[in-house]
Amino acid sequence: MGAAAMVAGCQMNRFGFGQGGTMQNYAVRPFKTVRVGFIGVGQRGTAAVHRVSMIPGVEIVALCDKNPAAVEENLKWLADSKYRTVPKKYVGDEAYKELCDFGECDVIYCATPWALHQPVALRGLLGGKIALVEVTSALTVDECWELVEASEKYRIPCMQLENCVYGEIELLELNLARKGMFGRINHVEGAYIHDLREIIPSVNNDMNLEYQWRYDENMAHKGDRYPTHGLVPLCQTLGVNRGDRLDYLVSLGSNDYSVNYEYFKKEYLSDSDPRKFDPPAAMNDMTTTLFKTVNGVSIMLQHDVCSPRPYNRRALISGTKGIMADYPYRCAFERKCFDRRAHEWFSESEAAKVREEYMHPLWRDVSKVATKVGGHGGMDFIMDLRWAWCLQNGQPLDMDVYDLAATSCICELTETSVRKGSKAVSIPDFTRGNWRNVQPWGVVNVDLRKMGLDAESVKKDDAALHV
Repeated sequence: MGAAAMVAGCQMNRFGFGQGGTMQNYAVRPFKTVRVGFIGVGQRGTAAVHRVSMIPGVEIVALCDKNPAAVEENLKWLADSKYRTVPKKYVGDEAYKELCDFGECDVIYCATPWALHQPVALRGLLGGKIALVEVTSALTVDECWELVEASEKYRIPCMQLENCVYGEIELLELNLARKGMFGRINHVEGAYIHDLREIIPSVNNDMNLEYQWRYDENMAHKGDRYPTHGLVPLCQTLGVNRGDRLDYLVSLGSNDYSVNYEYFKKEYLSDSDPRKFDPPAAMNDMTTTLFKTVNGVSIMLQHDVCSPRPYNRRALISGTKGIMADYPYRCAFERKCFDRRAHEWFSESEAAKVREEYMHPLWRDVSKVATKVGGHGGMDFIMDLRWAWCLQNGQPLDMDVYDLAATSCICELTETSVRKGSKAVSIPDFTRGNWRNVQPWGVVNVDLRKMGLDAESVKKDDAALHV
């Protein structure tokens, strides 16, 4: 890897190779054209290829997957869509290393299974590429430190692709917080509650075979293996790593009936399936984690992917002046102290007025285009627009390698806490104290006109994911 990094030195120099230092608020020089290589073009990666192909000033230059059919399918889609270039193809278990050394690529976009996220991102940084990595971007504390140190050493950004930061309600909460509507925030809640029982077993059809790795994760691990959808938007609103920091956590796991007995092994698998006799899955049905920040904010985070429950990310923000939550959307705010207006949720019409009045400008300006394309209600496309906008205009990416590390390390730390009887576990300070010197994430936007993008120039993406 070191030799490859030296070979790619000419690419690294454009990012400040070898200078070292913090990556907070770090921006590369503006790109006239952002050249992107995709690593992992299964279901999630294919949706990303479709979205990014519609963004002006971004050129898809390479596609990589261990499955040749996945690469060919995406190449055909691009050709049928009359895409302006023919991306180079890389096929094989370790073909991503070749792409990371490809001199005509600036950015790698990683959408592989979880266990490959960190190795691919690290190899990308060593190859001189900006690394955009799907969630969760690393699975251990050591993996997080490796990404932090590589990003700092080579002065190359590494961003976790957390799409939920760009959801309408999450952006609304951010805007309300920046305008002081919550007062002093004292408690927040997030979750990833998503019934994935038909995906996790990977049984009996071609689409589910893609998710065998997810079954393996649930068999082997406790804790919260998918913390970022609920946690990262809260951290952006609270200013974690930007004036505050996650200090410690305590994690508790429930019983594990759903995957082991009630649905999966007892009712879903046939007697001829060898997994019928696998050891019990390690994953608890519900994992609840409590955090404390250095500034004293409490956070509750939940994870459940195997119970018959409606989808829920909670997205609750509570402060000294009011509260807001999602699933369903509701809010309540005081006009003055003790006016008791926040003792009950606002009426549907009052809550709708808050939603309209305080709509985040990014959502207001981009949602028409984003929702037309699709992808989790449009937030996937907004996420891709933002990193493209930042790179084209020499601005810092919305999330840096410290945000990635602070929220990805939760996988290992929650498992440690659960296995030790819910003992408190400290969370590393990946910024090494610099969180005290950085301002919270602001109210950002993009200029669609400057990008040359409007509702007529995009189309609905049939591969877009919904939940």
